[in-house]
Amino acid sequence: MARIFIGFASMSGNTEEMADLIKGRLEGDHDIHLDEIEEIEPDFLVGFDAVLLGSYTWNDGDLPYEVEDFYEDLEDIDLTGKCIAAFGSGDTSYPQFCEAVSLFENRLTAVGGERMTEGWKVDMHPDKEEDLTRLQVFTDEIIEHLGRLIQLK
Repeated sequence: MARIFIGFASMSGNTEEMADLIKGRLEGDHDIHLDEIEEIEPDFLVGFDAVLLGSYTWNDGDLPYEVEDFYEDLEDIDLTGKCIAAFGSGDTSYPQFCEAVSLFENRLTAVGGERMTEGWKVDMHPDKEEDLTRLQVFTDEIIEHLGRLIQLK
């Protein structure tokens, strides 16, 4: 059983719904902690085997203000040996669609995290069939990766 942290920033509820969908697919076999990113400090993440961070993208590729400090402070932690993944919602009418997902993936790997899967990006609300298909792939790859991690322990 892996300890997984799922953190999110959500203004309209779309990214929070994504976090809930991910949790629903992973719970049962793993110990999951779900919380808003603005409620924790980055050093809290070191107590988990896997870290999944989700955020909506603001404007044209910007992080929302409520996660900017958290994002900056991530530089000061070491996630070596931790598994990471990112997810988020955005609007395809902007050239930098779901850039917050890429920003979190890059920051988490820069501090030692090992990416389990490609980020799950959703246009607005996760209600289209393709979104749910991608959710299944996203979580299946996480489950497979964590299964290998548990076998190594």
